[in-house]
Amino acid sequence: MDLRTLSYFVAVAEELNITKAAERLNLSQPPLSSQMKHLEDELRTTLFLRGKRRLELTESGQLLYRRAKEILSLSQKAEDEILSMSQGMTGTISIGLVEGMAPDIAAEWFVAFNRAHPKVRFRILDGSSDDLIDKLRSGLISLAVITAPYDQQLLNAFSVGREKIVAFLSKDHPLAQKTGNAIDIADLKNEPLIVPSRRATIEMIYKWFREIRSEPKILCEMDSYLDAAALAGRNLGISLFPRTAYVPNRSLVAKELTGEGHSVDYLFVWRKGRPLPTAEEAFIDAVKARFAKEP
Repeated sequence: MDLRTLSYFVAVAEELNITKAAERLNLSQPPLSSQMKHLEDELRTTLFLRGKRRLELTESGQLLYRRAKEILSLSQKAEDEILSMSQGMTGTISIGLVEGMAPDIAAEWFVAFNRAHPKVRFRILDGSSDDLIDKLRSGLISLAVITAPYDQQLLNAFSVGREKIVAFLSKDHPLAQKTGNAIDIADLKNEPLIVPSRRATIEMIYKWFREIRSEPKILCEMDSYLDAAALAGRNLGISLFPRTAYVPNRSLVAKELTGEGHSVDYLFVWRKGRPLPTAEEAFIDAVKARFAKEP
């Protein structure tokens, strides 16, 4: 079972057709069929059930496919690491950042990592936490900074920051005239609210109102922090978003929410059980090291 044979087997297992697999590998069909038969003889098992039009993997074939993918991935990773040692680390890190504090948090990581590994590039995508989780599932990105909560079965995660959720309201709103820099959830009874569209955040807001035996009057759900602040500034409603959504302007006032638990946690996440390129693994280690040094 050498690496070349395993790569041939993976191609056949994915195509489930010797002719298509041979075309993909730029080989003729008879030698490829012979390789698969030799592999079955070597392992003393049947890897494929051979039908008229397509193949089907046996249970042994499914197991070998999973292990072959891991072996080939590890082989490629080892080659990349050796090349990185001789040439300096290279590659592109694909990372998603949720709006709010995430870009500010990650900017420090990018600067430090770029100094250590100037040949590594970054590909940065933005979106809501749910958008970024979907991108992680699909493999469009490998890493992300999202807000809690998260799927613990799908993702590895650790906390990288916390931020207060703030009420943004028009300077003409009566609550804007209230003394002090904070208001209570009870002050928001019957007020039209503009909230993040993420279901987990909306459920959290409903929980706050249940604690005062009330229910939020949600007028609008949206992803864009800037748009939410703009609508609040025009007195369409009161916006409940993380503090970094605030863009100083004459029409908008920001008030903190009194009490505990009115905040969001930012998490650095990546997929469980999915091998990552050397640069991205090194980036995860670098970020972990930064937090290990903090008091």
